[in-house]
Amino acid sequence: MTERARAEHLDAEDPLAQFRERFVIGDPETIYLDGNSLGRLPSATRERIAGLVDQWGAELVTAWEEWIELPARVGDLIGEAALGAKPGEVIVSDSTTVNLYKLAAALLAGRPGAIVAPRDEFPTDRYVLEGLASAHGRSLTLFESDPIDGPSAEDVARACGSRQVALVCLSHVNYRSGALADTRAIESAASAPVVWDLSHSAGVLAPAGIGLAVGCTYKYLNAGPGAPAFLYVREDLQPGLRNPVQGWFGQARQFEMERAYDPEPGVRGYLTGTPNIPALVAIEEGAKLVAEAGIERLEAKAQALTTYLVELHDAWLAPLGFELGSRRDPRRRGAHVSLRHAEAWPISRALIERARVIPDFRGPDSIRLGLPPLYTRFVDVHDAADRLRSLVERGEQGEVDPAWRRVT
Repeated sequence: MTERARAEHLDAEDPLAQFRERFVIGDPETIYLDGNSLGRLPSATRERIAGLVDQWGAELVTAWEEWIELPARVGDLIGEAALGAKPGEVIVSDSTTVNLYKLAAALLAGRPGAIVAPRDEFPTDRYVLEGLASAHGRSLTLFESDPIDGPSAEDVARACGSRQVALVCLSHVNYRSGALADTRAIESAASAPVVWDLSHSAGVLAPAGIGLAVGCTYKYLNAGPGAPAFLYVREDLQPGLRNPVQGWFGQARQFEMERAYDPEPGVRGYLTGTPNIPALVAIEEGAKLVAEAGIERLEAKAQALTTYLVELHDAWLAPLGFELGSRRDPRRRGAHVSLRHAEAWPISRALIERARVIPDFRGPDSIRLGLPPLYTRFVDVHDAADRLRSLVERGEQGEVDPAWRRVT
């Protein structure tokens, strides 16, 4: 069960194995298990950005005839490849935080009532909702949910209760535990529109039955650090909502500059300022890989990789004081696994500094191991777990600087 030969066999049978060759692998001996924070660089992206620089130099401002359609074109690609959305329902713009603000504020402008979210929601989402609740004079209900299983439909229904609710916000995949929310059940249970944060699922798991969402592109879509986010509004919901951040890229016939603000219809109206063109072409290349691989195959491999890691945890790591911080059912978790340990912070530092394994740490006690299926091998999972086991057996976590760092 734990022999490396099994991992080698799984890699040999993997229909997505060839995709790894299409990414930049700087150090083959370092095992990268943090693609749920920042995805690897696709080789095609490096070439595409170099070509864009040449285009900028040669065409200057005339290149905007092509560039101006990129936010919608790339949005449609993400929608088709990762969300099962129709053309005209996804736009690339701003950051996840700003996009959440835009969607939530648009809902609050037309609906009375409270704001509801899990207490364990991703911090930036909670911060945005807290600010909006204060600015709009609304109550914010942060409800409790199981720290491993995540929010259930029953949790959401109970938090909404019988009062008026303006909106519900929660993540498709919990950032700490990796718990996968039942989107259809929660949509049915909520007494208000649900805004989903797809940051920890877009590009590896497709949501079902949702109408409103935001998400980042630099994790499983491999678009690069700080790449713009996307915003999704299902077609039937578009007429009732309006972007509260009025910018010139959301203006209909934007170069008729003498006119008062008149928003573009549909999802294009959620554009604001001038888009980041180098980042957009990077998103496009990453989304092309997801489209080519197919979201169903990506989801299947993610389940297989995380299942293998859970098996190695049970065999090797549980006896060393680790606890599984993620669901055991592979159908109810995302593409990362959380391992809990009383010494999680120094262990995560020792993994990076002494074992050449790159995870990340999330307080108070979780080491997250991200397994993006486009480039993660089963032997990576095996070897990372083996290095982790050996490191803790030797007590090497006691030999690293325990000082807190800004980036964890």
